Amino acid sequence: MAKKFDIPEIYKSDIIRRVKESRQILDPRKKDLAPVMVDFGPVRFLVPRHFGFCYGVENAIDIAYRTIAENPDKNIYLLSEMIHNPNVNRDLISRGVRFLFETSGKPIIQINSLNPDDIVIVPAFGTTLEIQKELESVGINPYQYDTTCPFVVKVWKRGSQLGKKENTLVIHGKHTHEETRATFSHSASVAAAVVVLNPEEAGILAEIMLEKRPLSDFDTYFGHKSTPGFDPLKDLEKFGVINQTTMLATETKEVMEIMRAAVAEKYGEEKVKEHFADTSDTLCYATNENQGATLGLLEAKADIALIVGGYNSSNTMHLVELLEQKFPSYHVKDATEIKSELEIHHFDQWQKKVLVSNNWLPDEPRPLTVAITSGASCPDVLVDEVILKVLSYFDETISVEKALEPFAEAG
Repeated sequence: MAKKFDIPEIYKSDIIRRVKESRQILDPRKKDLAPVMVDFGPVRFLVPRHFGFCYGVENAIDIAYRTIAENPDKNIYLLSEMIHNPNVNRDLISRGVRFLFETSGKPIIQINSLNPDDIVIVPAFGTTLEIQKELESVGINPYQYDTTCPFVVKVWKRGSQLGKKENTLVIHGKHTHEETRATFSHSASVAAAVVVLNPEEAGILAEIMLEKRPLSDFDTYFGHKSTPGFDPLKDLEKFGVINQTTMLATETKEVMEIMRAAVAEKYGEEKVKEHFADTSDTLCYATNENQGATLGLLEAKADIALIVGGYNSSNTMHLVELLEQKFPSYHVKDATEIKSELEIHHFDQWQKKVLVSNNWLPDEPRPLTVAITSGASCPDVLVDEVILKVLSYFDETISVEKALEPFAEAG
């Protein structure tokens, strides 16, 4: 039986919950990735098979809120944002939790100012070995209130196994992201390590390895995100690829294939296994499911797409990246960003800023079809609120209860 988590009522949804429960009953093996339609008359919403809180996020929220409830008289700190959702982090702060670091890693409160009775919660991204040692130096056990995602830990364990077998670790991720900083720290303790952002960078690394590019290119592209003294000609003789779990799984697979092809070219296909470790089983199942469901959305017909999630949420930005290939897409942190049927504030990850778009809600066609989804750190209730906000701009909509009747019948 799947583990049940205690999620605070404030994050529980009415609309999306009933849709998800119905889908779970009709498709318990999660084979059908096609979205379903919730029809409100003049506007319809396409809801994907998988989205929202994943196992790792639910686990982190369960631990954090239980810790707060059980320790009312203690100082409680989070190393940094527990997950990349501003609403969740704002609520934790309102309950007295304080952050020790910004998401960039810049200290807010010095660890050496803490005492052994203080509680420090490790976020879902995990943390570095260096910070773990700092906590231990002031008498705090970094593992007592550890919400690190189990799938992140799985990546670390595989990295450790490979490192102990003298493999270098190529990490697919954003080198400034908390999870990748943590993964790099754990990797660097057992092996040489380098971070690649995308398939393009993997191609550059492969060409350096094959001596099709000058060795100086390594310092240009990777010198700031590799272990000291990294030698691509020596250290890439034997290696494996691991990833930041929120990266596009399809991209990680592409990175793996690019690096594997370079190994085959250099050593011959028959010797690939001697030089390249297969780590495809470390890819996060929840990320895979959410991205697969988003590809299912792409196969449907919609007029616009709304993606709900934090503006520093890596997995949310990847969902936007997929959907904007086909639909006019708007990434909003919550319903407050929808100002009217004429104005919406939304995050553009390419320009790295919030944009204002006018006339975002098309006058035609009717019914209007809206594809809607959210990142793995976004509570479903925020998706409900976005749906209700959009509905408020239409006349003669079907009631929520009426629109959800097909899902009640399915359940």
